[in-house]
Amino acid sequence: MRVLIDSTRCQGHGRCYDLAPDVFGEDDEGYGTVLGDGSVSPGEEPHARLAASNCPERAIDVEGAAL
Repeated sequence: MRVLIDSTRCQGHGRCYDLAPDVFGEDDEGYGTVLGDGSVSPGEEPHARLAASNCPERAIDVEGAAL
């Protein structure tokens, strides 16, 4: 599974990196970023899904796995 953040939708609430700190980070202004190339290990998939479902702007796209 892979994740992407749409930077045009992200408002910097920080839920993604609070809920899945091994998948998401933050930039200098507090906006979410994807760590690495966006590939999510099987053990982190539940955290990545939780982060995506908790994003108020739905800025996180999940590819290759059903939410």
